[in-house]
Amino acid sequence: MKDFENRVAFITGAAHGQGRATALALAKEGADIVAFDVAKKIEYPNYDFGTNDELETLKKEIEALGRKAVIAVGDVRDDAAVTAAVEKAIEQFGKIDILFNNAGICAYATVDEMTDDEWNAMIDINLKGPFNVTRRVVPYMKKAKSGVIINNSSVMGLRGGNRLSHYTASKWGLTGLTKAWAIELAPFNIRVVSIHPTGVNTPMNDGLAAMEGMTPIEIAERSAGNLLPVPWIEPQDVADLVLFLASDKARYATGSQFVIDAGLLSV
Repeated sequence: MKDFENRVAFITGAAHGQGRATALALAKEGADIVAFDVAKKIEYPNYDFGTNDELETLKKEIEALGRKAVIAVGDVRDDAAVTAAVEKAIEQFGKIDILFNNAGICAYATVDEMTDDEWNAMIDINLKGPFNVTRRVVPYMKKAKSGVIINNSSVMGLRGGNRLSHYTASKWGLTGLTKAWAIELAPFNIRVVSIHPTGVNTPMNDGLAAMEGMTPIEIAERSAGNLLPVPWIEPQDVADLVLFLASDKARYATGSQFVIDAGLLSV
């Protein structure tokens, strides 16, 4: 029996990067997947986001593993789109067992050069987005008296970041939501945890480097925070941690922060 047989996972930011790796990892272990993504370039930041083609190929890959997949296109800031996606998931599967709040953005700016639009986009996507999705999923988890919510924060959700004040604020906020939701939802047997990766080898990582006029490895060298001799971790590393936290092996883990930082926070 696979660990996630007969379970349904709702994943935001699923088209590529950490979301895609996690969707495939869960599907390999028996889960059916609801893949939610904006699937287009948005106004900020100025790098490439997931695409419809990536969502379609993800669906095919999940189905090739013998699992079912539902794809839904929308912005986590858009409550109507989120609600429609959750309703679509319930119509198809009747439940949502796992929520991975993964969708997020990052960009550099000093506090005095940051615009209102940049601040608002960062907070709305990284913090209000998980709120939007969670409040629509939780009623079904409460009804089932079971569920796991995993919030993808960052090492910057546990420390400060240079030229990343809006990003840092959003990720610290997500850490706080994790703790508050864990208290609120424990009576319903719903667990809530957050994960805190260092830099991850994703299209967002490449996009950030391009925006800075640097290569990804130059960005990593500038950050120079990992103790282990790696510039970044891989999306599969994040997926493996999510699999553990979503599984019964972590059945008593809630309200906690799980760091996957190659030692960055140790110094």
